[in-house]
Amino acid sequence: MIVELGAFALVLSLMLSIAQAGLSAVGGARRSVVLAGAGRGAAIATFLAVLVAFGCLIYAFVGSDFSVANVAANSHTAKPLLYKVAGAWGSHEGSMLLWCLVLTGYGAAMAFFGDSLPPRLRAYAIAIQGALGVMFLAYTVFASNPLDRLLDPPVEGRSLNPLLQDWALAFHPPFLYAGYVGFSVVYSLSLAALIEGRIDAAWARWVRPWTLAAWSLLTIGITLGAFWAYYELGWGGWWFWDPVENASFMPWLIGAALLHSAIVTEKRGALPGWTAFLALAAFTFSMLGAFLVRSGVLTSVHAFAVDPTRGVLLLIMMGVAAGAGFLLFGLRAPSLNRGGQFRPISRESAIVLNNILLSTATAVVLLGTLYPLIREAMDGEAVSVGAPFFNMTFVPLMILAFAVLPAGPLLAWKRGDAKGVARKLWIALAGAVVLGLLAYAIVEPRKLLASGGLVVGFWLVGGALVEIADRLKLFRAPGAESARRAKGLPRGAWGTTLAHAGLGLFVLGASFETAWRVETAQAMSLNDTQKLGAYALTLTDVGTVEGPNYLAERGIVTVANKAGTVVCRAQPERRFYPTGGQTTSEVHICPRGLDDIYVVIGERRAGVGGKPAWLVRAYVNPWVRLIFFGPLLMAIGGAISLSDRRVRLGVGKRAQEVVS
Repeated sequence: MIVELGAFALVLSLMLSIAQAGLSAVGGARRSVVLAGAGRGAAIATFLAVLVAFGCLIYAFVGSDFSVANVAANSHTAKPLLYKVAGAWGSHEGSMLLWCLVLTGYGAAMAFFGDSLPPRLRAYAIAIQGALGVMFLAYTVFASNPLDRLLDPPVEGRSLNPLLQDWALAFHPPFLYAGYVGFSVVYSLSLAALIEGRIDAAWARWVRPWTLAAWSLLTIGITLGAFWAYYELGWGGWWFWDPVENASFMPWLIGAALLHSAIVTEKRGALPGWTAFLALAAFTFSMLGAFLVRSGVLTSVHAFAVDPTRGVLLLIMMGVAAGAGFLLFGLRAPSLNRGGQFRPISRESAIVLNNILLSTATAVVLLGTLYPLIREAMDGEAVSVGAPFFNMTFVPLMILAFAVLPAGPLLAWKRGDAKGVARKLWIALAGAVVLGLLAYAIVEPRKLLASGGLVVGFWLVGGALVEIADRLKLFRAPGAESARRAKGLPRGAWGTTLAHAGLGLFVLGASFETAWRVETAQAMSLNDTQKLGAYALTLTDVGTVEGPNYLAERGIVTVANKAGTVVCRAQPERRFYPTGGQTTSEVHICPRGLDDIYVVIGERRAGVGGKPAWLVRAYVNPWVRLIFFGPLLMAIGGAISLSDRRVRLGVGKRAQEVVS
């Protein structure tokens, strides 16, 4: 009965989303307060109906109701509760319902919190959000229904892929979708503003908080995915330029460009057309990610391989949404105000350069992701595009963007003082160069390019600190004056500093870990020892343990430093899941400050003299913690900026009066 209730609620949500789109569109066109209000009510009701359907799906997973096809394919009675719940979005069908939940949730939020928007613009935006809901809910109901019943249910399910039974990946999709689908609000507001002909400073102010929220949530989602890949897959890395990783990275890059461009449009009224274009592109890339992951065209451990028919439907939906948006943009673009003028040396120019580089970098990632698919479709030849391509193309573009980034916030609007900014930043540049040279001199082996990467990272962190110090007049005014300024400084300024500093920390971690990682692999029998940089690893024991839904062979590996002191007792495992017949490696990580000692045990084999041996791989990943802490700091910076009253979800009456 609960499952039938969910199925009914899902169909009801489709009907309500049709009502939301229709009532809001007619209400906006006729300037009818009653119809527009009914559309807002339908938006909230749509979300509640999808929430009921999603709750029923989770109920089916928690209760191991194997009469539901999705539960039978992705769950098992022996699976821990967290992974039963996560199984609700661990499949293609469930993930699409989660997508619809987030999409309708944003529509309800716009209906509930959008009182400061001009009534007609708000009605059109809710109508467009409803139209998106109609497409995705219709797809879910008719092509990927997660609540479909089985005529002959099995006694047990087939369980979720063991690699996906992990806490980080349990939370990764909700955050990722909150970011992906958050750009749908930006899309809807942009399309509504194009219909109204109101792409201006007030529109940019409405768009910016939604962009900031989506970008921050997407940052957390991507970071959780990278962390999962780091410690769950057992290969010691955190990023592989996998097409699925790229699918989430592209909207993140465009979102970052949109954030900066919207500031220019809001503050100076400049770049309105470009900002609108980026707003449409951000959600288009999000839909492209949904297509790539679910169409079956990609092979990846975290892709949903489905039949091509459903992939074609997703492609059509993306084409309709993106095509409608860019067609309207093309029609309206000639009439858009070009905005204020500015000099080549100004904050606007720095942001324009930032946008050009970020957009070009996104194009590079798109080319590297799609080229193998296009090549295989054209001549049947399978090719791969990996790290060497991206290192040669993407990395130089980002280095240029990072070089300019600290100067942007210090430049004045319209006309900046390059010499004045140079005087403020020289200490950051000097410190970055000195620290980079110091690393080159001390760290072995000497690596010039990696030391250059450290210079870039220190430059970003130092530039962020100089920028906030300049705002507070540190060392240029009495301490009481600096404290007063710190207390009165807008939260958005603090958020910007944290985001830029977090980016610098990430660059430091990525440069150091990638260049100076130490790794070793050796078949070890009991009491054998192998060297790992400054450490010695000894396999002291191997035993069998039983988990809730797996059997594991667990090794005990002691890690000692040069003095012979044991600094870690690692317990890596090789797990076998009887339900699915799959075997996985469970990594053990020993934190050492910013570094990790990373140990993996392989399958049993014959060693020297016929003794049993196990392949033990180990890594020292220096400064790897910064790779994950940096993006977290960026997301925290985004959240702090979002809490600024000037960047709340809505605008003041003055802005409303200007537009109305």
